[in-house]
Amino acid sequence: MSWSKESWRRIEGIYTEILNMPFITQLTEGTLPLEQFQFYVLQDSSYLENFGRALALIAARAHDVEDILTFTRFAEGAIVVENALHESFFKEFNIDKSGPIGPTSHHYAHYLKSTAALDQVEVAMAAVLPCFWIYKKVGDEILKNQKTKNNPYQKWIDTYAGEEFGILVDQAIKTCDRVAATCTSQQQERMHAAFYTASQLEFMFWDSASALRKWPF
Repeated sequence: MSWSKESWRRIEGIYTEILNMPFITQLTEGTLPLEQFQFYVLQDSSYLENFGRALALIAARAHDVEDILTFTRFAEGAIVVENALHESFFKEFNIDKSGPIGPTSHHYAHYLKSTAALDQVEVAMAAVLPCFWIYKKVGDEILKNQKTKNNPYQKWIDTYAGEEFGILVDQAIKTCDRVAATCTSQQQERMHAAFYTASQLEFMFWDSASALRKWPF
């Protein structure tokens, strides 16, 4: 079994919980409360800026030229393409850019940046993979189960269920499998652990949007 298939097997329970959480079911139905989507977009915009930084750090530390180019393109996509998407959301849904960043977004971003800067680069590659892979799987699942043609969040759905994003996800998975094949079993376990932790944080990110979770003080 490939490293990626084993890693996904370990987080199948988390993925199932993500699909069943109110934020995702309501997003699918087009009934997600506007306040929750506004909160999510604000958090996601801040997160993606830091996600791009983590990807750039991985590119700088990668061993092979192929991986340097791959993660540089990933970083550019996160910062340029995703930022443009969020800018459109800020306007369309009247979102205040100056709103505070919540604890979950803060923790997730700093986990990825610290892993990208300080851990083995292969472990860092595994840590950023759930943000690609889970989003694609969720986007595909939402698109498949949609029951309305007038979903106010259709642009978000189309982005992550789209073919172009799918190509990036496949590339990220194949890269992790290739580098994992050069690692020891102990190093591969550290990659699995990073993938699992980031998957937990994916669940927490959407859950925090449902709860509008902010700092207590």
